Amino acid sequence: MGGDHGPSVVVPGVAQAVAGLSGVRFLLHGDEALLNAELAKSPAARAVCEVRHTDKSIAMDEKPAQAMRRGKGSSLWNAVEAIREGEAAACVSAGNTGALMAISKLILRMGANLERPAIVASWPTLRGVSAVLDVGANVESDADQLVEFAIMGAAFHHAVHGSERPTVGLLNVGSEDQKGHEEVREAHAILKDANLEFDYRGFVEGTDIAKGTVDVVVTDGFTGNVALKTAEGLARFFSNEIKTTLTSGPLAMLGALIASGALKKMRRRLDPGRVNGGPLLGLNGIVVKSHGGADALGFASAIRVAVDLARSDFSAEIDRNLKRLTKTAPPAAQADADESKAEGASGAEGQGVSE
Repeated sequence: MGGDHGPSVVVPGVAQAVAGLSGVRFLLHGDEALLNAELAKSPAARAVCEVRHTDKSIAMDEKPAQAMRRGKGSSLWNAVEAIREGEAAACVSAGNTGALMAISKLILRMGANLERPAIVASWPTLRGVSAVLDVGANVESDADQLVEFAIMGAAFHHAVHGSERPTVGLLNVGSEDQKGHEEVREAHAILKDANLEFDYRGFVEGTDIAKGTVDVVVTDGFTGNVALKTAEGLARFFSNEIKTTLTSGPLAMLGALIASGALKKMRRRLDPGRVNGGPLLGLNGIVVKSHGGADALGFASAIRVAVDLARSDFSAEIDRNLKRLTKTAPPAAQADADESKAEGASGAEGQGVSE
């Protein structure tokens, strides 16, 4: 029921997703009348969907704390709860980001030895698609959390984008070891010495994201969210500028007609909907956040991300790397890390960056 469009995008998104998937069924949580009205228009979706009625939903502008207090029984709450109860392998939502994060963490809890969830974005690059995280779950992240993000991001890229041994970089203001704040330098030192199932390449800069210098770019949620929104804004700017230029006169329109095939290809490449779907990594379950303004194509993309993760050994790969990391950590450092995690678990929830 969330997002800018609700069932009018979710149901057609399901219909588009099932065209390329086999053996997948869906539980649609929300207003039965509205959902059934959309399903009546789509036999492909109706054949694979079961509606779970609730007339309760969480508003897009509702605060996470308020959503947790009054959210039980809402469409978002019920969708996440279906994972815990074993009725679903994954949840996809275009709803309130902060509420989804808070409710998912409350219901599913964090995976073993993981401190905080992170939202990962699939980012089109010159070399294919990179994973960038965190892009909105945590305003600040310490060195241990950045290392966890690297482990989770590598497992995600392997599962969804098929890399055999993902390359990983830490986003920084320069490539030299002395650059950046203390947390990123400390994370760099840990990753450099660890024997993990990915190829750590050191620091990368902002320009390296679009180049595709590495498969996985790791940063805190504040920086990642700003970078993501800046890139989305630039993509829209260039798209509008190209459209304005190619419709500015008869000769320009003739040129656009001649180059229409190439222009359509470029438009598809720049379409954020084709890489929509940001998983909340680190939870005991798969939860994928779709952009609130996504169309049916974008929502179908988020569904495919959820299915790819559900069919992979994503969680097992994270566990293996965490165990390797623990073995390589000095005893004193491991004791400090365990104490830090214990304090974090007993403290307040981390601040989130809303969509």
